[in-house]
Amino acid sequence: MLKRIRVEDVRLGMYIHGFVGSWLDHPFWRNRFLLEDPEDLARIRASAVREVWIDVSRGADVPPEAPVAEAVEAADEAEPLRAYDERVQRLLQPVSQSEELQRAARLLASARGAVKDMFQDARMGRAIDRQVMRAVAEDIADSVTRNAGALISLARVKTADEYTYMHSVAVCALMVALARQLGLPDEEVRAAGFAGLLHDVGKADIPLEILNKPGRLTEGEFAIVREHPRKGWQRLRAAGIEDEAALEVCLHHHERMDGGGYPDGLKGEALTLLARMGAVCDVYDAITSNRPYKAGWDPAESLKRMASWKGHFDERIFQAFVRSLGIYPVGSLVRLSNQRLAVVVEQNPGNLLKPVVKTVLSLRSGERLVPERIDLAAPSCRVGIEQREDPAQWKIPDLDEIWSGIPGLGRQSAPA
Repeated sequence: MLKRIRVEDVRLGMYIHGFVGSWLDHPFWRNRFLLEDPEDLARIRASAVREVWIDVSRGADVPPEAPVAEAVEAADEAEPLRAYDERVQRLLQPVSQSEELQRAARLLASARGAVKDMFQDARMGRAIDRQVMRAVAEDIADSVTRNAGALISLARVKTADEYTYMHSVAVCALMVALARQLGLPDEEVRAAGFAGLLHDVGKADIPLEILNKPGRLTEGEFAIVREHPRKGWQRLRAAGIEDEAALEVCLHHHERMDGGGYPDGLKGEALTLLARMGAVCDVYDAITSNRPYKAGWDPAESLKRMASWKGHFDERIFQAFVRSLGIYPVGSLVRLSNQRLAVVVEQNPGNLLKPVVKTVLSLRSGERLVPERIDLAAPSCRVGIEQREDPAQWKIPDLDEIWSGIPGLGRQSAPA
């Protein structure tokens, strides 16, 4: 028997079956566990969650006089509870990037913790909690729906030592944005995001000394890495995850259109739409992120290089991916026709060649500028972008801070 009760009535010895509300409202990444630790009880009562589900067949019951909001028979443990799946009313109306950035930063912090715990538990042989991962993916999808540029841009700015966890979060967001650009139905958009979040779970089977190696891998080490898609697929199946999208992206996100990928060497029409999408999103985040062995490439430069890799990606999907990010993605450093350097802060969907930028430096004087926001698509604007610039050559330490407005962002992200 499952009972929905107030947090005030939760006691040690109860079996927590689920939290009522958003996963962001409670401090645990698991949802089902025997409550034995007084500190865990205190954390539940201090959280924003006001009700929980308990399973009285697996733990203590409430006293007869305690109020019970709802009671149901736990006939099918595989089906998520209706009340457990209740979510705070989603605010899906489009918002500006500046409005979404702060909310996205909080979401990324929580998602990073959840994914890190998932990987650590996987290494210890524990099962993946698919309900928590689905909730994380849903919140990421909501953020991307409100404003695609905010969370995607923040997720790119990650430290080298947190790459494995944040890469999963970033690919989730990129998959959602790409699926929306392709015009997929909402259900498929969210399935794509869930697949992106879980696509690299097989890396839990790679020894950490290989996963975090700062130099080139040996042939033997790379052979171990090449097994992670199949290992991940096996982990998802073992966790009872039968979502076709999640399984397909996990197994085949390293395949190539020309058959040169792994683990199965599939090519062309043998690759599903989701696998082709996963390949693009996975590579883009990998090459724009700081890794233990190299600094990430500039977003605009990364798209330029990816476009030159013939036979790697589905061209139609790659073109849609570029449209979803912009020709000059947020964070790109560009040279303006008035001889100033500027960083891209937001896209103009109606004109990808003319994003919104903030000025950074005068090329004439070589002096830093007080950042000025310029909408290059505005009718009164008389300047445009002349070319991309390599941030590494200009060594502007607060570039990410300028476009995001978040103090200190990116200062510690580059590998030493």
